[in-house]
Amino acid sequence: MPKYKFTLLLLLSVMLLQGCATAIITGAATGAAVATDRRTTGMVIDDQGIEFSAYRTIRSNKEIHDQVHVNITSYNGLVLLTGETPTESLRQQVEDIAKNHSKVRRTFNEIIIAAPSSLPSRSSDTWITSKIKAKLTAERGINPLSVKVVTEHGVVYLMGIISRAEANTVVAVVSQSAGVQRVVKLFEYTD
Repeated sequence: MPKYKFTLLLLLSVMLLQGCATAIITGAATGAAVATDRRTTGMVIDDQGIEFSAYRTIRSNKEIHDQVHVNITSYNGLVLLTGETPTESLRQQVEDIAKNHSKVRRTFNEIIIAAPSSLPSRSSDTWITSKIKAKLTAERGINPLSVKVVTEHGVVYLMGIISRAEANTVVAVVSQSAGVQRVVKLFEYTD
């Protein structure tokens, strides 16, 4: 069984467990996920720091926090911003917050000018992402841990460090998934 499929099975097992055993296995699963990630361990930690720092800054600014719905996804120093904000000014402020971290190499501001999305809309996006991740897990020759999938308003954003051939396979799988309106590739290529 390929290493990444074993890792995913381990992660699924973690979700089914409770109590202290969960904490122990979660740590092991996280270590296994990092071991199969194409980013360095330091970059994985940096990406988590970028996301945490940006969310913390947004939460501490009541004007921004109360008016926006934003998702911040960092992968190898590339930051994807998705969600909704009522004004261009707030959209720019969120981007400025995300850019402020020293490890950010580039930002992709895909926040739209609109009222915050509804729970059913967000649930639909989560369902699309889950279906895509399951399909990628079953796809031969693709390490699903090498591809970050973010869905917002039916638009699927793909991040990761992969070959062009892997990217073509991933995009084909995603494009054939129900509910996908558009696919945006934000990959870094190994070839």
